[in-house]
Amino acid sequence: MSETSKSTSSVKRLNKWDTPWLNWKLILGTSIVFLIILLGIVGRLLWNTDLVYVGKSPLNLPPVGFENSRGQSGSWEHPLGTENSGRDMLALIIIGAPNSLLVGFVAATIGIGIGILLGFLSGFMGGISDDLVRLVAGITITIPALLVLIIIQSLMEQISLVTMSTLLAIFAWPGPTLVIRGQVLSMRESGYVQMARLSGVSMSSIMFKEIMPNLLPYLAASFIGQVSGSILAAVGLETLGLGPQRIPTLGGTLYFALEAAALLRNMWWWLGIPIFILSLIFIGLLLINLGLDEVANPRLRKASA
Repeated sequence: MSETSKSTSSVKRLNKWDTPWLNWKLILGTSIVFLIILLGIVGRLLWNTDLVYVGKSPLNLPPVGFENSRGQSGSWEHPLGTENSGRDMLALIIIGAPNSLLVGFVAATIGIGIGILLGFLSGFMGGISDDLVRLVAGITITIPALLVLIIIQSLMEQISLVTMSTLLAIFAWPGPTLVIRGQVLSMRESGYVQMARLSGVSMSSIMFKEIMPNLLPYLAASFIGQVSGSILAAVGLETLGLGPQRIPTLGGTLYFALEAAALLRNMWWWLGIPIFILSLIFIGLLLINLGLDEVANPRLRKASA
C-alpha cells in the first residue's frame, strides 16, 4: 500500500470519530443520567427494596462511618442510613431517583410531542390555524403554572406519577410550540423545501422528512430542557406535600425530611443525600443540553475547540 493510501485511510478513520455528537459535555452528561437510571435497575436486583417501606429498618441510623446524636454508628446493613420512619435511605434513592426522572421524561415527551404537532401545523399551514395556536399558546404562557398546579393537586386526594406528569405537561407545550413555529416559518421558504414543493412532494413528507431532520438537534435540546423544568416543578410540588404520598420520590423524601425537622435533629443525610442525587441529575441534564447546543451550533464548537 502506498503512503498516499495509508494517509487517506488514516484521515478517514479520524473523520469517522470527528463528529459533534462525541463532545465531552454530551458524553459526560449522558453517562451521569444513565448511571442514575442504571442505579434504579441494578439496585432493585442487588438491594432489598422492601426496606423503602415504613418500619422495615431501625430508626434514625446515620450512614456508615458516622454517628448520630445518640451515639449510634452507621451499619453496612443500611449504608446510607435510615430516617425516622424506619425507611432505608439507599432503598429510597434506588426507587425514588428513577421515579423523579420518569416524571420529567413523561411530562417532557407529552409537552414536546404537542409542541411538534402544533408548531408544524402553525408554522407550515399558517392562516387561521396559526392565529389560533399562537393565541392559545400565548394565553397558556401567561398563566402562573406553579400556582395552578398547587391548587389542582391540593384538591386531589391521591395523585400518581402519570397524573403529575400529565398536569406538568399541560404547561410544558407552549414554549416549544412557538419556537418550533418560528423555525418552521424560516425553513419553509428555503430552497430545498421549495424544490420539494415543485416536485409534488406531499405536505406531510415535506414537514417530517425535509424540515424535521434539520430540527432534531434543537428538538433534543428542548426536550432535555423540558425534562429539567418538569423535574424541578415536580420536586417543588412534592416538597410542599402535593406529590404522590405512597410512591417514593426524591421530592417526597425532602418533604418528609423538612416536616420532621431533619437538620435540627442533625439528620443531615436525610436531606443531603436526595439533594446530592438531584444535583447530579440536573448537572447531567445541563451537560447534555450544552452538548446538544454544540451539535446544533458550529460557532460553539469552534469556541470550545
